[in-house]
Amino acid sequence: MAEAAVATRPALWLVDKPAGPTSHDVVAHVRRRLGRGTKVGHSGTLDPFATGLLVILAGRATRLAPFMSVLDKTYLATVRTGFTSVTGDPEGPVEPAGEPASAAAIGAALPGFLGRQPQRVPAYAAVRVDGERMYRRARRGEVVERPQRTVEIHDLRLADDLGGGVVTVEVRCGAGTYIRQLAADLGERLGCGGYLTALRRTAVGALSVQDAVAPEEVGGGGGLDPALGLAHLPSRVLTADELARALHGRPVPAGADPGEDPGPVALLAPDGRLVAVARPGEAGLRPAVVLEDPA
Repeated sequence: MAEAAVATRPALWLVDKPAGPTSHDVVAHVRRRLGRGTKVGHSGTLDPFATGLLVILAGRATRLAPFMSVLDKTYLATVRTGFTSVTGDPEGPVEPAGEPASAAAIGAALPGFLGRQPQRVPAYAAVRVDGERMYRRARRGEVVERPQRTVEIHDLRLADDLGGGVVTVEVRCGAGTYIRQLAADLGERLGCGGYLTALRRTAVGALSVQDAVAPEEVGGGGGLDPALGLAHLPSRVLTADELARALHGRPVPAGADPGEDPGPVALLAPDGRLVAVARPGEAGLRPAVVLEDPA
């Protein structure tokens, strides 16, 4: 009973996801460890073959996912050139497509992918087209027009040459970027094909996989303050009176001039813990998400 009571407190967990399970599997495992009835979610999925940082949100912190899904992501992506994969990853099938590229050629091509650019959604993505997920239609052999998105790649560098046309690249990109599509586009630009053999997410915004724990280690400590996941937002420390107002969903003064387009603001209790996220309005900062009940 004590463990379940701790688990219901709004909390953030940094989990190092292993290869194999889906993100949903990891969330279900964490839910079992935190106690029956605990609401658990995450701020951005990883494919089953991928490893690395999965940001888990527990209790009312699950309401913060929309504010965290916009964070940049950093990956170590292992790309094999000279081959293509129908799925863009090890699930395949994998077919030879040309002479593998040298590390020098791959490194020279990387700068061409920096910045804002259009990217086609992979055929085996979970995006819905006409009400059905694309990967289900692709598995039936249907040819579906792949939606196009604008993505942004901030940094892209050659991290390691593994030989035989296989390299590891480090990518820091905006939300919504498909790394397996980046690998396929890289192979196409090189004229030899390419796909992901491995993918590891090393950071989500300022949150690092170096601070993550295995799924089996979740529980007992209560997790981290969700404020760590909202470090990208401006914050406002409340007085005791303002705290009482915010917990009742009432607006509090905005404080300093927020500028022309202030966006969401993290509201902090006098002791620094995150208690709400507010949106600016004519009446001040009105809480949009409240993490605690009034005293």
